[in-house]
Amino acid sequence: MAKGMLTATAVLKLKPGEHRVEVPDSGAPGLRLVVHPSGRKVWAMRFRRPGGKQGNLTLGPLDTTGDETRAPQIGHPLTLTAARVLANEIARQRAQDIDVIAVQRSDRHRKRLQIEERSANSFADAAKLFIQERTTRKTGEKPRRWIEEARLLGWDFSKDEPAIVKGGLADRFRDKPVLDFDGDEIYALIAEARRHGVPGMARRSAAPSDARGRHMAAALSALFKWLHRERRIKVNPVLGLSKPPNSPSRRRFLSDAEIKKFWAACTTLGSPFGPMLKLLLLTGQRLNEIARLHDTELTDEAIRLPGSRTKNALPHDVPLSSLAKEVLAEVQRVPNSKYVFSTNGRAPVSGFSKAKSRIDDLLNIEPWVFHDLRRSAATGMAEIGIQPHVIEAILNHISGHKASVAGIYNRAAYANEKREALEKWAEHLRRVVS
Repeated sequence: MAKGMLTATAVLKLKPGEHRVEVPDSGAPGLRLVVHPSGRKVWAMRFRRPGGKQGNLTLGPLDTTGDETRAPQIGHPLTLTAARVLANEIARQRAQDIDVIAVQRSDRHRKRLQIEERSANSFADAAKLFIQERTTRKTGEKPRRWIEEARLLGWDFSKDEPAIVKGGLADRFRDKPVLDFDGDEIYALIAEARRHGVPGMARRSAAPSDARGRHMAAALSALFKWLHRERRIKVNPVLGLSKPPNSPSRRRFLSDAEIKKFWAACTTLGSPFGPMLKLLLLTGQRLNEIARLHDTELTDEAIRLPGSRTKNALPHDVPLSSLAKEVLAEVQRVPNSKYVFSTNGRAPVSGFSKAKSRIDDLLNIEPWVFHDLRRSAATGMAEIGIQPHVIEAILNHISGHKASVAGIYNRAAYANEKREALEKWAEHLRRVVS
């Protein structure tokens, strides 16, 4: 086609042929309409780059809507008028000896890097890296509390390879950059967890739960604090947010009469839950520390918990009393299982809610929770004259007598004192339940 001034009507009427055709437009220097055999029409420019090398620059596809309100941009649909405006601007830049093609390539590279950076800083990837760094920074192992924290953020770290929890936060925000989160969105996530449950996790109660909200707030606070420290975000959106209030401290502990009923119910319940619950009362340890007891953590004389399995990340030894050894002998172990308490041999015992319901059916006492067994052990040991610092050592508490500066210098494990105290507590229990 001869070179001349194109019109909007002529541009629309141009028909494709068997070969690609370039139609020049005298309305702007170097501007051409490229018509492909498929019928696709694209605006392009042909000119000499600084140094004399031929330059080809694609401006964008033909805009057939006739909308002239949009500002012309390279890569966007362009009407004839918009293509001329863009071509004349590029011509002005070339007159200033600017290598337009080099600038465009640089801009594309910069935008690609920005996209890659935003993708790398997505909520899902950031949460995964955060959990990986926190779980392996000391022992290379996965502390129990960080496995739970990971699920709040939408990652399942219980297996060898981390996996995104379906419907969890990491699934919901796979591509959302952490830079895009603000305080309102964080507050909404905390409120959602409190009212409706943690995304991707089954809820035990349909009623609102301040505890769920606090756990979600703690997980998000830890994540965004780390992101701020790592300079991945400029402002921490969690700062200053109100969080669900703490629950009032529980004071419930089992009386001797209730302990007698509890012990008989555990005997009726049988293995593995019965012996496990008895051991909780005998040792005063936390539920998961006993429920997940591993072969390697059990010796003839003590339970030896590694730091990866304790709340304060410190290794902890729990001497076994004679009664505790008798209770462990009651456990019907699953053959070839590495877990002391298990129902299938492949994983530690679970289903605590069902076990609690079964034992409650056998009891007729005031409402209680598993953690009340730990409080009952501590209270009972105090009542029979065991010193507070020894009780704290048994419970693996770093508070009270071992807090602050005193805790730094007081490294005594109280091994003998703990053994004598737990034996004394076991003999008291034996008298109570017999």
